[in-house]
Amino acid sequence: MKSKAPKTEMPDFEKSLTELEALVAKLEQGDVPLEEALKTFERGVALTRQCQAALRTAQQKVEVLLSRNGEETVESFSDSEEEDVDDADER
Repeated sequence: MKSKAPKTEMPDFEKSLTELEALVAKLEQGDVPLEEALKTFERGVALTRQCQAALRTAQQKVEVLLSRNGEETVESFSDSEEEDVDDADER
């Protein structure tokens, strides 16, 4: 009988982001006792790291999907044409 290693699933990105936004709003109110604010901040840092890890994973998946014939064809998510127009305006 094969034993399966337990999967360590990353928390859902959207849920983490929603919780993080709620924590930020709570801290921005400014009426949180210091000890609770520190715990809230610690949770926020942990959620930020989870979100960053999820985004890195998604970026890696996109890079794999965009690679062709062994050559990377990763493209920026920003609209490079807009940037070129903005750069031309500044000259």
